[in-house]
Amino acid sequence: MQFSRYLEKLPPYLFADIDKAKRQAVADGKDVIDLGIGDPDTPTPQFIIDAMCNALKDPSTHKYAMDQGCPELREQIAIWYKKRFNVELSANEEILALIGSKEGIAHLPFAMNNIGDVNLVPSPCYPPYKNATLLAGAEVYELPLLEENGFMPYLDKIKESVWHKVKILYLNYPNNPTSAVGDWEFFEKCLFYAKKYDFLIAQDMAYSEIAYDGYKPISILEVDKNKEHSIEFHSLSKTYNMTGWRIGWVCGNKDAVKALSKFKSNMDSGIFQAIQLAGIEALKNGDEHIRQIQAMYKRRRDVLVDELSDAGFAVNRPKATFYVWMRVPAGETSISFAKTLLEKASIVATPGVGFGRAGEGYIRFALTVPEDRLKEAVGRLKGVVV
Repeated sequence: MQFSRYLEKLPPYLFADIDKAKRQAVADGKDVIDLGIGDPDTPTPQFIIDAMCNALKDPSTHKYAMDQGCPELREQIAIWYKKRFNVELSANEEILALIGSKEGIAHLPFAMNNIGDVNLVPSPCYPPYKNATLLAGAEVYELPLLEENGFMPYLDKIKESVWHKVKILYLNYPNNPTSAVGDWEFFEKCLFYAKKYDFLIAQDMAYSEIAYDGYKPISILEVDKNKEHSIEFHSLSKTYNMTGWRIGWVCGNKDAVKALSKFKSNMDSGIFQAIQLAGIEALKNGDEHIRQIQAMYKRRRDVLVDELSDAGFAVNRPKATFYVWMRVPAGETSISFAKTLLEKASIVATPGVGFGRAGEGYIRFALTVPEDRLKEAVGRLKGVVV
């Protein structure tokens, strides 16, 4: 039996391999501290669960959902966007509900790309940007995110011949895995190139509400006020502890949203309607929950960064996301160090190279365990490295 040649271009999915290794360590009886996959360890808020339970009792929610997302959800997204970013969105033309933002991010190249097109993909990055581009038959042009440049891409170094082939520029600020944040000037520069060469900016904002110290991430749609060249992906997963629920949205340029909607209508039948109603409740009444998780992750960030710094590791204090991006010790690769941590300290962490070649030399820790376990993890780490 022969399979698609496109599958041969894909590496093993990083997080699946990490989960397999973790499960084996647990099966071997080890006390594993999991700082790997970014999956919140606290439960979905009860008010969202209650909304879901009530919706389940209504038989009308048990039918096929509308592909675009129910009107009430799209209207609530528009209200939330206006409140959060002061950006006006048309609920009917500029918003599309997604089965988690990953689904929309991965389907976008199939709606936008032709053979020979180029997508600009940061390295390191969330793997679907690159993998979906390859599956759609387009070419990946990697943009190294280097510490010397604040983990921002060097757009000015891209050759003219490449710019003329670009169809999509993937952005992700606040950034996974580096935790870097984007400012107005950077987004203006991206928009300058998008206007000059007529391509789409696809900004992944999964961590827009996980920010600290008074910092508030900005939307690309605040800069691209007419939504001529930009779309933005949002997720309820990290903001509301709803990773398994699979609900998010894309918004912005109506033509790009329409193209993605057309592709999706041939691939799925929409989000289970009871989940959409729960999502409405999250957006309506989730402000206090957001304040609570921001405070919780800030405490955890400070514990991990302070402990690592005191132990002699060079690490930045992130303004957003729930990740800490750290250089591995001299003489180690990201994979060898991750293996050492698991085998000798029973700590699961994510090797930077798994996010792209420019991630080599780093490792990512997720702030998804309580503070005492973070302190214990650093204690174990010191025992391995020293």
